Amino acid sequence: MDKSTSSHAVATDAVGTAHRSAGADARIVCVVPSITELLFDLGLGARVVGRTGFCFHPKAAVKSVPKVGGTKDFDLEKIRALEPTHLIVNIDENPRERVESAAQFVPNVVVTHPLGPMDNVELFRLIGAIFGHRQEAEDLVGRFETAYADAVEATRGLPRERVLYVIWKNPWMTIARDTYIARTLAAVGWEQIEVEGGARYPEVDVVATLASVDRVLLSSEPYAFRPKDVAEVQAMRPAGAPKVSLIDAEMTSWYGSRAIAGMRYLSRLRSNQEL
Repeated sequence: MDKSTSSHAVATDAVGTAHRSAGADARIVCVVPSITELLFDLGLGARVVGRTGFCFHPKAAVKSVPKVGGTKDFDLEKIRALEPTHLIVNIDENPRERVESAAQFVPNVVVTHPLGPMDNVELFRLIGAIFGHRQEAEDLVGRFETAYADAVEATRGLPRERVLYVIWKNPWMTIARDTYIARTLAAVGWEQIEVEGGARYPEVDVVATLASVDRVLLSSEPYAFRPKDVAEVQAMRPAGAPKVSLIDAEMTSWYGSRAIAGMRYLSRLRSNQEL
């Protein structure tokens, strides 16, 4: 995708593509919501010329950035019209076929794929290196590593809990244990249960699962679970079965700079024994 050679590379992305240093005139289209926020937090907001409708952080700053559709159905012609030098994508969030189509006219496609919280360190350095904001990236690395270490330490003495993290309703869906979300939860002692089938986001029989978990976490996205859903799941459970709670998905699934606040949030949530 990137036409540069490894001898001139300053960074290598998730699929092994070598990237040269971009100049100050780089034009970035980002179709990954959490990385759009990261770009602004790295001081690169002025170079962002396109985003998806789901890239809504930082709220005030992104209002003036043109939308190119969604994460799954971004509009190739809208992207072409913006004449980007770089397109930032993610393996889980963006369809490969659409990314490959965009690569026919975008000179540099940067592919990301964080699979656990500590992968944020590499992500910060990747974006910082390509766009010449290494020091800003290192500042975020330091803040994240502190937040991560504090969260692990604060929850170390708590009993580990088996959890069911639910992302969708009708059908009920959950996450696999090798996802970014599951590994982030594991850092504070919440172990996502194994679900048969091998899919990364499989359907799950909630009623059959309740007896084998300590807690059910209902996510705020992609399905926006509400208190009425908590009541519905509570009604399904046998006596003495798990607690059911709402959880802010941005704090569990948004890698990038939001993961700093995410680790602090999870530490507080996990330590709240009344939850």
